[in-house]
Amino acid sequence: MKKNGAQIIVELLERYGIGTVAGIPGGSILPLYDELSRSSIRHILVRQEQAGGFIAQGIARTTGRPAVCLATSGPGAMNLLTAIADARSDSIPVIAITGQVNTYLIGTDAFQEADTFGLSFPITKHSIMVKAPAELLTAFPEAFAIAVNGRPGPVLIDVPRDVQLAECEFDAYPDVSDFCGTDESCVRFHTKPEAMPAVLEAAAALIAAARRPVLYLGGGCNSPQAAQSAAAFLKQCRMPAVCSLMGLGCVPADSGDFAGMVGMHGSYAANAAMHGSDLVIAAGARFDDRATGSVPCFCPDAKIIHIDIDAAEVNKILPAAVSIVAKAEGVLPELARILSERKAEQCAATEGAKREWADSVAAERKQTASDSCGSPAEGGKRTDFAGSANPRTFIRSVPQLAERAGTPEGSIIVTTDVGQHQMWAAQYYPVKRPRTFLTSGSLGTMGFGLPAAIGAALANPDKRVVCFSGDGSIMMNIQELATLAELNLAVTVIVFENGTLGMVYQQQKYLFNKTYSACEFQASPDLLKIAEGFGIEAADADADPGWYKRAFDPERGRKPFFVRVRIDPEEDVLPFVPGGKANIDSIR
Repeated sequence: MKKNGAQIIVELLERYGIGTVAGIPGGSILPLYDELSRSSIRHILVRQEQAGGFIAQGIARTTGRPAVCLATSGPGAMNLLTAIADARSDSIPVIAITGQVNTYLIGTDAFQEADTFGLSFPITKHSIMVKAPAELLTAFPEAFAIAVNGRPGPVLIDVPRDVQLAECEFDAYPDVSDFCGTDESCVRFHTKPEAMPAVLEAAAALIAAARRPVLYLGGGCNSPQAAQSAAAFLKQCRMPAVCSLMGLGCVPADSGDFAGMVGMHGSYAANAAMHGSDLVIAAGARFDDRATGSVPCFCPDAKIIHIDIDAAEVNKILPAAVSIVAKAEGVLPELARILSERKAEQCAATEGAKREWADSVAAERKQTASDSCGSPAEGGKRTDFAGSANPRTFIRSVPQLAERAGTPEGSIIVTTDVGQHQMWAAQYYPVKRPRTFLTSGSLGTMGFGLPAAIGAALANPDKRVVCFSGDGSIMMNIQELATLAELNLAVTVIVFENGTLGMVYQQQKYLFNKTYSACEFQASPDLLKIAEGFGIEAADADADPGWYKRAFDPERGRKPFFVRVRIDPEEDVLPFVPGGKANIDSIR
């Protein structure tokens, strides 16, 4: 058969089950757009390419499957790079397809030419520059396989305009049926099958002997399969469970032994549990600086069992007594089985100590959890914010308000932007299932929340998506309210307004002796009027206590809604661990 490059790309995307792509057309990618118009694929026209990347992330983060975004050459591709870097940082499988100037113009400083391949290489899992249409038949299978196998991540494919138009002859399209296989043997440095029994036995022996163990779950466990495996493991061997920001949802927030999130803004109980542990079973977590605080003071008396699909993360920050390079969902059930078999003979001696330890951490969690932690004391509130909401109780109340309006808590997906509201949501929103709390973790990208919510709503039309944002973050991609209104999706955007870059304001308060530099807005737009100007119904939560009925009532229809909540700038995110300090020494 004979096809041109654009036809090959579209056919392959359809074969991979891609039903939606997001992007903006431009000269260097117009041949592909021309072919898209005759395909089964739905195109989402964003207002800025970065949003296209975050929409793809919203789809990928909730489904676990690769999602696709598009951009033209030069500024289009460069706008997309932030979203690609964010996907790389949080291990999200995204396929970014960028147009490039004609091959004979590359290197001539042609109109809208930029070295997309070179720029993307440090921030992708893999980048591919296609020079001929026949190469697409191998480039796309390679891209999809790399994106999902092992540690997931983004892959960029740069396709010159003339390659999209050029034709080539070939016998058949490649088989794409098993691009997302479960065979881990292809993963580099994977723990070999013949070595696995001895490694598992060594890990089980450490767990059996431990008196104060903690299960630490990261983003690598944020899938239904890994969450089920973690639950089975905890049922077999009771211990406190903690998670990283990316691990929220691995263990239900209402689980009795869940101690909370660890790290800079983690719960005191979770940080204390890690500090006092004698064994940490880290699964799908990488000991990043926001989680550990001062590394020498992080779980100082604990041995570490490190389970991760990426061998590069093992022994990178902390030495592991036992390391297992494999998927956590495959390892945890095996550990539970071994512990079950040896429980009577080897676990009995420490069973009582483990139970007392778990009970003490659970009690610590109850005693130290407070909705007033970080609220200004009497007399510390600003007079112009009198009567403003407590953001913690507000966030905690959202599932109940949604239930009262007719939207079950189980049908809500949460996204956040980056800042104080993000940490309050991580601390106080009751996340109970994996892939239902989407946030920019490692890169910390303001502007993530709204387009990610659009992507999540596109991939989950039966869900209501709630986006928590701030008056700083929402302005980063506020133009995507136009996209949201156009698509008429079930997204409720809740913006906390305090007239500042809240997290910067807080850090300058605690770390720079209240020298506030470039963090207070001198003029703030009327966000309600902006939302209404885009065609989205809006409400002021302070003036309209019944806002939730319109925001969550399914009888009203699956439409977008915008909510503004004023909060005092003196509301702080606590606990807070200043840089270089131990997590146990957090400001509370």
